[in-house]
Amino acid sequence: MAHLPKLTLQALFQNSVTLFENEIALSFVDENPLTYQEVNRQVCAISAALRVRGLEKGDRVAILSENGPRWGMVYFAITTMGAVAVPILPDFHKSEVHHIIRNSGSKIVVTSSKLSHKLLDLDARDVEIVVAADDQPLNLDRFEVEQYEDLLAGGEPKGKAKKHAKEAGILEENDLAEILYTSGTTGHSKGVMLTHKNLVSNAISATKMIGITPADRLLSILPMPHVYECTCGFMLPFMMGSKVYYIKGLPTAQTLLPAVEKIKPTVILSVPLIMDKIYKKKVLGEINAKAVSKILYKFSPTHKLINKVAGKKLFHAFGGELRFMVFGGAATPVEVEEFLTEGGFPYITGYGLTEASPILTVNPPGKVKQQSAGVIVPEVRLRIDDPDPETGIGEIVATGPNIMQGYYRNEEATKKSFTEDGWLITGDRGYLDEDGYLFIKGRSKNIIVGPSGENIYPEEIEFHLSHSPFVMESLVYEQDSKIIARVHLDYDAIDKEFGTSTKDAAEASNKVQQILEDIRKEVNGKVASYSRIHRIIEQPEEFEKTPTKKIKRYLYTT
Repeated sequence: MAHLPKLTLQALFQNSVTLFENEIALSFVDENPLTYQEVNRQVCAISAALRVRGLEKGDRVAILSENGPRWGMVYFAITTMGAVAVPILPDFHKSEVHHIIRNSGSKIVVTSSKLSHKLLDLDARDVEIVVAADDQPLNLDRFEVEQYEDLLAGGEPKGKAKKHAKEAGILEENDLAEILYTSGTTGHSKGVMLTHKNLVSNAISATKMIGITPADRLLSILPMPHVYECTCGFMLPFMMGSKVYYIKGLPTAQTLLPAVEKIKPTVILSVPLIMDKIYKKKVLGEINAKAVSKILYKFSPTHKLINKVAGKKLFHAFGGELRFMVFGGAATPVEVEEFLTEGGFPYITGYGLTEASPILTVNPPGKVKQQSAGVIVPEVRLRIDDPDPETGIGEIVATGPNIMQGYYRNEEATKKSFTEDGWLITGDRGYLDEDGYLFIKGRSKNIIVGPSGENIYPEEIEFHLSHSPFVMESLVYEQDSKIIARVHLDYDAIDKEFGTSTKDAAEASNKVQQILEDIRKEVNGKVASYSRIHRIIEQPEEFEKTPTKKIKRYLYTT
């Protein structure tokens, strides 16, 4: 990567187009790929068309569309001309979509035929133009609709007078690049303002840690509007001349397996829940299907051997050329990390948040310390405020060129998010060990205060609950001064073990309640007396989650 004259997306884009002109940049798995040169042609054409339609520096454009090359090209078209991108997660409810468009003041919305229904009840006065991200009709008669291909061809605006096209000029590092509305677990969506410098500096810091190269092939399976995927799975590989491939539709077993076989990716960004489900459903499912392997898996030497065999098999299932899978967005369950390590499956983990563009720490390849969030990335500084004198656990705060400007139109929330000396309050609690590795113990807002003032971390209790082969997901919270756990069980595993499907409903229900009580007693034997679970509630359905697969805690704890 050549030195960038400025830390802007404009400089990043132009540099990559110059260096990697004829290399593959973006592609759907089963379509003809676009080279950096072709990406440049489309980005320049879209930017010019948007300028003709009156878009100027600082104007906001919302992107409500599925992953794909066009998402990335629209994003670059907006940001390289000095306008502000407003990526919207496809899973957002239409009321939240309307709020984001209105709150951000987006004058143009780029959407797909599949998601355009979320604009139906939006006041036509809130949006000047809707651009179709695919080639299907949008059926939005109340809006002025432009087709993507018409913009590429330089077609005239529909229904509006042609406006003077202003050139973007040279952008500044502190110019606003995007407003990203969080999909947090608290239920309150805030617009995080990220500058060009925030995003580009963080992409540079990340690649210094994990070493993405032009030879890498990435398979994108996380939503591009999330900053983790946008910075590390899109901007970073584009900056380094790598190739990014997309799957049409959701990354299910039916779509993912043929994709990895064809692309043979070298890097995949994921969230821990995906691997957790693979481990519990696929790996443990095959181990427990045979009585001999099930018994042998309970003993340390044979446990490691079985993991090694299963890990090798999983590596080949992912195409056999994976350099590493990156896990972020949540903590990786200990048994999953143990399997990956013993199985020789290449992986790294990291930690960050939207307000930090997002990366703060990374476990470098070959130097992963299990259950840690990794070491601090270059240009970023972390410290632990108000550490406990015994454990060293305190509030994690951060500073660096990647830290947001603040929350859009929300000065009160912005003020509360920074310390008096200007460091970002992450909302997480943890400690740094003697090697500089960060260990996160839980969210500050989730802490339960025990009867004698003890700090109880729900995440630690959830960690112990996850050790049960019958627990898929769990959530721990306080109710009436008692610790309650909600648990979503693996009913297939229970049925295989106890044959519950052949029993009458009352008998099967009694067995499930007995399992829950056994789990409660087992976990209570592993935690401090003040952290013991009073009651476990069965959660029949999977917990509702954010797009990065974090449980929306507020739905179950209030």
